[in-house]
Amino acid sequence: MTGFLENCTGAILAGGENRRMPVLKSFIEINGEKIIERNLKIMQRLFKEILIITNQPEVYLYLGLPLFGDVYNVRGPMTGVLTSLLNSSNHWVFISACDMPFINEYLIRDMAAKRDNNLAVVPKSRLNSSAKEACLSGRLGQREDYTEPLFAFYSKKLIPYMEKAVVSGKTGLKDIFYNKRVKYITEDEIKNIDPDARSFINLNTPEDVSSILRLKES
Repeated sequence: MTGFLENCTGAILAGGENRRMPVLKSFIEINGEKIIERNLKIMQRLFKEILIITNQPEVYLYLGLPLFGDVYNVRGPMTGVLTSLLNSSNHWVFISACDMPFINEYLIRDMAAKRDNNLAVVPKSRLNSSAKEACLSGRLGQREDYTEPLFAFYSKKLIPYMEKAVVSGKTGLKDIFYNKRVKYITEDEIKNIDPDARSFINLNTPEDVSSILRLKES
């Protein structure tokens, strides 16, 4: 599978308060490369249009990409997703968080092929997205069923629902999927492409970074 995905924009959410990190998560280096630069190389193979959603545009200007601040002064990733949808020139937006160092191009392509008439395409499985120790030991971590809304496709048809939620202070992304046409990517589908679920690893603390730095990219 090669070429740009049709009718879809890629967006990186570079918000968050970053309280537990000494540097911005986007600029953490993994295997000698900043997370945001590595992810952009992948997204540039997938999307003609790429947006960065940030309230600190000055630090991302050097990337030469469109930068957008949150459309509502309401904290939370839903505001970033909504901002992406409102500013995208395409009907679909793929969302990725800025602290996910191992996003998988082929998993994204597989998810894109399953959009059909759905309003979102979201991974949901028992795979442990923060399984640092599991990855390091070669074992796949597991947990209760869990969605990954920051590695997902969203349709513009969700805009009115998100606007209503944000304005009312209900900013939980998972809640927006309730009673909607959502394609959930299963554990087996994920394992076929990304066996250790590394696409969902995210970095929240310096300890996370220390663990991940011991991983060698496959």
